[in-house]
Amino acid sequence: MSAFKTLDDLPQDLTGQRALVRVDLNLPMKDGRATDLTRARAVAPTILELSQRGAKVLLLAHFGRPKGERHSTLSLSEVLGEMEGVLDKEIMFISEIHGPVCAQAIDILGPGDIGILENTRFWPGEEANDPEFAKAIAANGDFYVNDAFSASHRAHATTVGLAKLLPAYAGRSMEKELKALDAALGNPTPPVAAVVGGAKVSTKLAVLENLSRKVQHLIIGGGMANTFLAANGVDVGKSLCEHDLTDTVKDILAAADEAGCTVHLPYDVVVAKEFAANPPSLRTCNVHEVAADEMILDVGPQAAEALGDVLKTCATLVWNGPLGAFETPPFDEATVALAKTAAALTQDGSLVSVAGGGDTVAAMVHAGVADDITYISTAGGAFLEWMEGKELPGVAALTS
Repeated sequence: MSAFKTLDDLPQDLTGQRALVRVDLNLPMKDGRATDLTRARAVAPTILELSQRGAKVLLLAHFGRPKGERHSTLSLSEVLGEMEGVLDKEIMFISEIHGPVCAQAIDILGPGDIGILENTRFWPGEEANDPEFAKAIAANGDFYVNDAFSASHRAHATTVGLAKLLPAYAGRSMEKELKALDAALGNPTPPVAAVVGGAKVSTKLAVLENLSRKVQHLIIGGGMANTFLAANGVDVGKSLCEHDLTDTVKDILAAADEAGCTVHLPYDVVVAKEFAANPPSLRTCNVHEVAADEMILDVGPQAAEALGDVLKTCATLVWNGPLGAFETPPFDEATVALAKTAAALTQDGSLVSVAGGGDTVAAMVHAGVADDITYISTAGGAFLEWMEGKELPGVAALTS
């Protein structure tokens, strides 16, 4: 990974300096309150550090999908109270993002004060990465900090444009994320294992193609494992399966074999005739014994144990997607078992483990191991594009 500057590269005393800080405050809301403050808490260390060092901290963020128009329900004033609670500090809300009203409000702020500017996506220039729009925002800052990895797969004015106009630095959350991702796939310690789950192969074709060339062990779970099994001639009954992609899967398997990557598929599975919690038709069987009226809903216990043994031979793990329909018991058992093995190996110091994606985060929390994994990324699209091997514009702008 190319070198990027961090807050350590800034002068210790930032009194009088204006910091434009891109953060992710796209919080899930219900009845005017945030239902999850994970994103807010993730950026708090950067905001508080810059404040304590005397900078005027000006937060830039998007909220929802206003598509270049103002919507009162999508104003960042909606999350102001939540951020004040997380930071335990008062924040000034600034109803503009550039221009004289914005500049006047910023002038009022003193050293260490924090302001939050209006939703960046209220202006069409944001998503268009309009150079003039970026210049207008840049006029309000002396340097730029990107602490929003989750928004860095978008080439927007506040993720790319500002980094080209001002001295640019990675915030603490971004720094932590980039170092973790580099340890997982950029410059990992081999052998490397990747767990890829989820419902459909079609949503993760690029991920599978990239990983098959980079890792030594590719563990396939979730509904997509059924398509791999079908490609190998297994009758998967009425399981979720993309039969039209079996030829594509065969190509992935051939590429993995050529690259020396072992693809691990379940050989025993948990099946049922209906998708419901603890159905009466629940049973475990060999993959070749799935009946025509049954569906595969989880990896079986023997295969899960074998996958745990695979992890014991590895030094690095990257994980995206559960092994089964983990939200519905007992189809969470394989995911929980493998997650606990990964956590134990991580705590022993023998495994560097990085997990990411919404379902994956939920699965780690459900397994009770979220605090025992080396790093968990809450970024959705950005994490997936990183696993695909794509260059993220917001990250590239920090390293160019």
